[in-house]
Amino acid sequence: MRRFPLLLLIIFADGVPTKKVCSYLDVLDYLNLTKDTGPFRLTRPVLDYTQPTIVELDILLYAILAVVEKTQTFIPFIWATLKWNHERISWDPDQFCGISEVAIPREMLWKPDIFIYEMIQKDDSPLNPYILVSSNGTIYSEEDLKVVSTCKMDVHKFPFDTQSCNITVASAIHHIDEMRLFPGSNSSRATQFSRQVMKTQGEWEFLQLSVTSTNIAFNNKTWDNLIYTFSMKRRPLLHVINFLLPVLFFLILDLASFFIADHRGEKLGFKVTVLLAISVLLLILNDILPAMSNETPLIATYCIVMFALMLLSLLETILVTNLIDKDLTFQARPRLKDTKTDMNTDNWKTDPDEKRQTCCSCIHKVSAGEKQLELLPVAEEVNGISQSRDSHVLLLILGELKEMQMNLNLNCRMEGGKSVLLAKRINRAFFIFYVSTVFLFLCFIFIEWHT
Repeated sequence: MRRFPLLLLIIFADGVPTKKVCSYLDVLDYLNLTKDTGPFRLTRPVLDYTQPTIVELDILLYAILAVVEKTQTFIPFIWATLKWNHERISWDPDQFCGISEVAIPREMLWKPDIFIYEMIQKDDSPLNPYILVSSNGTIYSEEDLKVVSTCKMDVHKFPFDTQSCNITVASAIHHIDEMRLFPGSNSSRATQFSRQVMKTQGEWEFLQLSVTSTNIAFNNKTWDNLIYTFSMKRRPLLHVINFLLPVLFFLILDLASFFIADHRGEKLGFKVTVLLAISVLLLILNDILPAMSNETPLIATYCIVMFALMLLSLLETILVTNLIDKDLTFQARPRLKDTKTDMNTDNWKTDPDEKRQTCCSCIHKVSAGEKQLELLPVAEEVNGISQSRDSHVLLLILGELKEMQMNLNLNCRMEGGKSVLLAKRINRAFFIFYVSTVFLFLCFIFIEWHT
């Protein structure tokens, strides 16, 4: 804020001090700005039309309001200062009590027709209603602008990316023969001042504000352009916590599922659940990234490769489960012969042919000369105790033992079947391939993100 105090000049006349009171209105009357301001605001403020008007522009960054990747829109809040010389305005401050600057409504004087190429939405921030006029004819105009501009973004390294968005300032109709546009500060000063006045940055960290002066030719005429480039780096912590780590955790769960028994159905259902969870995260990623990009984002490659590895893991589990079920179905087939025994006479009698079961490696073999132990009593012993009062309970216990022996034999056959051995080899080889691929891919993707 600039202050314009009323100055009192003490004049000594005949030894008696008198006070001369000055006001800003006296200056405006002297400049003829209180009657008709047409000559001051209609045309360029030069006495010789062949001389260009020199305009200096300063832009500082107040805040980064938003950077929208989906629509590739950059919304900064900037402070712009324009300075030019009005050759029809000048006065001697000593004649007006030392008044060297006057603030007047901006509609009273000519202003440069400056516009921003990338701006796609009208500025709705409050407009400063005054401009500052100095005694030598220098005009200062200060404005706060909320700029909604387009920005070509490269999201290849999202969320570890660095973006650079431009704001190109130029005159609408005045070419270099009529108006020259120069930066008021260089890149280092603009960056330093922007860091001092920065209010908020949000998700982004401000790096640098660079200023470049260029010319553009059109219809045999040349215009001055000032390009302000805002460089900023994304703060990736939120995306790492909400997206990258959950995908990595699902991958660890998928690796841990290799320790679940293959002949059970829980492993297959577990892998399908993890795969569906990754699909939900891919839908979230689709809402973040823009539809069009020059290169495939690394985060999309990260998710697709993780999804593909989990899909291969699911297919491998289906193959291994199929091999195990095939072997169990073949070995668990009952080998019963037709007998003339009437099954309706005694439902609890054991068929002697059921003793013909294939032995497996988990059943201990007895040495030569020793008698092999029978796990279950024969049917004659069952008939001998069938008259006792606890015969029904014993028969139930014997039935449970019979079922346990069948399960033991099936598990032992599962370990020794050809299909099961093949399934184990496939499982072991795929686990080594899976772990190696995940390790190499994670190393590659994180190196790409940080280079």
